[in-house]
Amino acid sequence: MTMTTPPVTGRVLTGDRPTGGLHLGHYFGTLANRVRLQRQGCELFVVVADYQVITDRDRPVSLPELRTSMVLDYLACGIDADTSVIFAHSAVPALNQLLVPFLSLVSTGELDRNPTVKQEIRTAGRPKVNGLMMTYPVHQAADILFCKAELVPVGKDQLPHLELTRSIARRFNDRYGPVFGLPEGLLGEVGTLLGLDGRKMSKSLGNGIALADDPDQVAAKIRRTRTDSERRISYQPRSRPEVATLLTLAGLCLGLDPRLVAERIGAGGAAELKRVVIDSVNDLLAPIRARRAQYGPPDAVQILRRGAERAREIADRTLAEVNAAMRMD
Repeated sequence: MTMTTPPVTGRVLTGDRPTGGLHLGHYFGTLANRVRLQRQGCELFVVVADYQVITDRDRPVSLPELRTSMVLDYLACGIDADTSVIFAHSAVPALNQLLVPFLSLVSTGELDRNPTVKQEIRTAGRPKVNGLMMTYPVHQAADILFCKAELVPVGKDQLPHLELTRSIARRFNDRYGPVFGLPEGLLGEVGTLLGLDGRKMSKSLGNGIALADDPDQVAAKIRRTRTDSERRISYQPRSRPEVATLLTLAGLCLGLDPRLVAERIGAGGAAELKRVVIDSVNDLLAPIRARRAQYGPPDAVQILRRGAERAREIADRTLAEVNAAMRMD
């Protein structure tokens, strides 16, 4: 599998599970990249993966609220609903129906070995998982292949999923005839952003700064973070991980190397470091907050309805091709 580097064009598939508000890890990891791809002229498909929420939830959750909140985060970050297709898993039956033939092309061993699934199982802290969790990579393949996406923005931890998607497409074509292309990965420029506690920034861990946080919430979260007693600020990820995490965050927001941020702070100590981080995060979030204020839940509902219509149209066409190739039409 090759990794595409910008600038790029073509159809792009990306998305998120609606399990809570998106945070700065999402912004630097994928959201800013999606907006850039949109501006380059890519045809963007964004799936709100609501069916994936039940992979690790035993109790019902308020999915309508979670879906609309996620769409509002997308709009706030600059995703244009007039040019991009934003839709929910559950609203596109033909997409989910592709899961059945795709599962026939994958062995149980491949599912069991998938490192991303293993990590999700560890994160969930469960002794056993349901079948949907195990088949998560195949469901993701259906997301990508239903619209015949050419590009998929991924982090390094998602590369095994994309490779399985390419294997499914290749095996289907070999068995039934050419229907699917092989999507390429688009690796983001920013690696994993650590949360305020030093672990990976995650909605489930509650260690991130949400895109919907107001200035006071941002300030309160950053002031609570741990640093160390050394007054001169320096970027040393191994020996001063807490300080390095804050410098990295400020550097991303300011578009600067974290070492340069450290030099500017110098002997200002932890208080000055935290002030710089608070100001840089709030400056970055200011236009995002302003855009979010322009929309409300009814707008998000309408966008999801419009996106679902377009996604269903494409998914129905792809499923018809699949059924014809399998001689099931």
